[in-house]
Amino acid sequence: MQSFRNSLREQTTLFIFVAVLFLVGVVFGALMVNALSLEQQQDLATYLGDYFVTLDQGSGGSEQAAFWNIAILNLKWVGLIWICGLSVIGLPGILILDFLKGVLIGFTVGYLVGQFSWKGLLFAMVSVAPHNLLVIPVLVLCSVAAITFSLHIIKNRMLMHRQGNFTRPFVNYVMLTMVMGLLMLGISSFETWVTPVMMRWVTPMLVDPATLSFVY
Repeated sequence: MQSFRNSLREQTTLFIFVAVLFLVGVVFGALMVNALSLEQQQDLATYLGDYFVTLDQGSGGSEQAAFWNIAILNLKWVGLIWICGLSVIGLPGILILDFLKGVLIGFTVGYLVGQFSWKGLLFAMVSVAPHNLLVIPVLVLCSVAAITFSLHIIKNRMLMHRQGNFTRPFVNYVMLTMVMGLLMLGISSFETWVTPVMMRWVTPMLVDPATLSFVY
């Protein structure tokens, strides 16, 4: 337990760096909303309108199928970060993935707020924020572990020109990634069965029951 705490203390700089990179992505994604053309905004508005109506009516596909779609998507993020950490050339890929995740979240929230004002912010708080408050720490931890392992390879094989024993670091890296993958399955369950319920609480505010179209 003590060694784990010492390890976390030593990696504080990496945690801060990855977190800041993610936040920069969020800001960049929010600013991207302003770059959308009028046609793109109309297409997104139409898609959201149909989605809100479907959600308000409670119709949708199989929850089990939705769970696996969400779980596979979340596990892909973990898997891609893990693969990038296995090589030196994959190190920039880890940073790019963290940045892109921030961009996706920032764009989603920024668009909802831009289109629906405080109603959009409220919808983002129940649809985007809850599960991402769990997903982000998992991805940050995966990223720090991947960067640490990649730097370990650089330090021992490229800079110091020695083979070293990579078995234990590799096993620890794999075990941590597997634990994060299991956590992602739990988060996917939350996103499948809990998040839609919270979204349905807010959706009536965005849908006009008389016309079954979304309102601003």
